[in-house]
Parts: sequence; structure tokens; C-alpha cells
Amino acid sequence: MPGDMSWMKARYLELSSQSLQWEPPTLESASTPRCVFDGKEMIMLSANNYLNLTTHPKVMQAMIEATAKYGAGSGSVRAIAGTMDIHLQAEAKVAEFKRVEACLIHSAGYTANVGSIPTLVKGKDDVIISDALNHGSIIDGVRLTKATRAVYGHNDMGELEAVLIANQDKDRKLIITDGVFSMDGDVAPLDEVTKLAEEFGAMVYVDDCHGEGVLGKGGAGIVDHFGLQGKVDFEIGSFSKALGVQGGIVAGSKETKTHLLNHSRSWLLSGSQPPGVAAAQKAAIEVLIEEPEHHAKLWANTNHFRKEMEGLGFDLGVSTTPIIPVMCGESSVAKGLAEEMGKLGIMVGAIVFPMVERNKSRVRNQLSAGLGEAELDDILRAYESAGKVIGLI
Repeated sequence: MPGDMSWMKARYLELSSQSLQWEPPTLESASTPRCVFDGKEMIMLSANNYLNLTTHPKVMQAMIEATAKYGAGSGSVRAIAGTMDIHLQAEAKVAEFKRVEACLIHSAGYTANVGSIPTLVKGKDDVIISDALNHGSIIDGVRLTKATRAVYGHNDMGELEAVLIANQDKDRKLIITDGVFSMDGDVAPLDEVTKLAEEFGAMVYVDDCHGEGVLGKGGAGIVDHFGLQGKVDFEIGSFSKALGVQGGIVAGSKETKTHLLNHSRSWLLSGSQPPGVAAAQKAAIEVLIEEPEHHAKLWANTNHFRKEMEGLGFDLGVSTTPIIPVMCGESSVAKGLAEEMGKLGIMVGAIVFPMVERNKSRVRNQLSAGLGEAELDDILRAYESAGKVIGLI
């Protein structure tokens, strides 16, 4: 007899009664500015595809050609027999773009965090100091360690300094922060973080998954944005967002790559990425370098949308990036706004507890370079209508 699973249904009903359940729609086309969800054409405003590279001809062609040459997969983990020349080429291109010595590509941004963080500390004599709003994959990575743990208030440099003072006698000190915070769209003061880290002899680890392709010159990321090359020990990134493919990035020194290659369990024990994906990763970086107009258009769309939405009277929180939330408060309000927008042909996501605090639910908008003037006009008209229906404006 199978075990009693009735608790699962009870738990779901509890979530549903509070409008906290997830019911993902089905995407039936490519992730493009106009796409098809559940049989209906929608304008996409809820994807991480900031530069619309998922359908860039060079990226797709690279995947096709590599698949034809190497096959659909490598047949092994990279540590044994699964490292192909195309994997190394992709890593070299990332390192060149980020102006660091080396890069190690993981299967995802999540596995980069949960595989890397536990290797950087030993035990209670070490301390991990983490921003209060860090991504869940960071939290999971920290939980896998035996280090002392401390949390500082979100982007609160005074509190970070106080935590460093309280832990100045620890052996290894590791400060971890997101670069761009995925729910609020604000940016970590990484320049101040690195100053404090230098003063107290701490390592700096930044998860820049939402800054890759967005911040910095041509989209090189938050380290480039602040001009901090050489001052950040571990730079984590993602190919599955602005770069439009899939995979996680750890960029830094040659020693870091060698260390993780030997100790990161999520890298050692995962099958290597399909060669087509590796080729697409390399091609996406090349497009980012060769076609800076995508990055410029992303920011033009972002600035226009923010200005018009503020003019309509929406509360956009503290965002300074292409992640622009409409703050709603209660979960039911956020879900109601997303539903109204869906009726008007706009795909947006309601972000509710536990992703955010119970009273800070929001609808998250993620701008992209592919949105044209017509799409932006349609989005703004829909927000004006839906906002009035829901009572937010």
C-alpha cells in the first residue's frame, strides 16, 4: 500500500484559500515579445529574456550546428569524460567578456550557488554574512554549510559593518549578496560591500544572475557597473536570463575554477550540458559583444515604461532596473491585477508569499529589448484599465 498522501491535498487547499497557490500557464510558442499562452496570444512581460536572445539567429544556429557535430549529449559528467572542447570555449568567452582569469559553467544558476557556497567555508570558525533578501538558491547553499551564519538588513551597510565587527575574529569571512534583487529590481551597493570586505579581510560573493546582460558596459554585469574588477572574489551568473540559453556561471580566478572543479558536488555529479547548449552560450556572449543595440534598447524601454507607469500613479517600489514591480500589498490584489492584465492580453506574474512578505505582494514586470512601441502602448493602456478595475489607481 502506498503511503498516506492526503496531507498534500490539505496543504494545497490551505494555500488556495489564501490565494498563494501556483498554477503555471503553458507557453505554446517561443518566448518572444508576442507569444502564445494556453492558446491565447499575449504580450510577454514576465520573462527573464531581457535581450530576446532566445530566438537570435546566431544563437539558434550555433545550437543546431553543434548538435549535428557532437550529438544531443556528452554521455558523461564533465569530471570524467564529459568535458568537450565546446564547453571550454564557452567558459573562455565568458572569462574574456567579464575580464577575469577563468570561468566554470554549471548546469544552472541554482546549482552554481548550492555547489559553490559549501566549498568556501569549513565550519563554525568561519562565518557567512548574507543580505536578508538574497535568492533562495543562496539560502539553500548556506544551509548546506556548517559555518556560523549572520544576516544583515537588506542593503544596510551600517548593519553589515556591525556584523563584520562582531565576527572579526572568525577565520574565513564570506559576504554574499545578490547583484540585482529579483523581486524588487534594486541593486546591491557592491562598491560599499567591497570596501567593508577589504577592511575586514572578507571574501565577496555576488549573485549577478539578473545583472548579466543588463548592468555594466554592454551588459558585462554589476562588477563592471561599479568598476570593481579584481575586487570581487566570486561572480555568479546565469545564461538562462538575459543571455537567453541555460546554465550557471562562476567567474573569478584560475584558483577558483580549479577549486570548484574538484569540490563542487553539483558540478562533479551532474551530467555535462548538451553541446548545443554550450555552443549557444558562447554565441550569446558574442552577440552581446557584437550587437550592443540590444542592451541600449532594453534600457530605453525600461526608462519609458517606468516614467509612464509613475505618471499613471502606480507604486513601483525601489526598482532601478528592468525588473519593475507594481506593488499591490495583499496577495489577492496582486492575483486580481495579473488576471485583469491577462484578460487584456498581457502576460505578467503575481508574486506572492512566500516569495515575498505577506503584505508586499506585487505584479512583477520584466522589460525586454524586443518590445516595440506598439507593444509598450498596449501594455500601458492595459495597466491603466486594470489598475482602475482593481482600485490601485
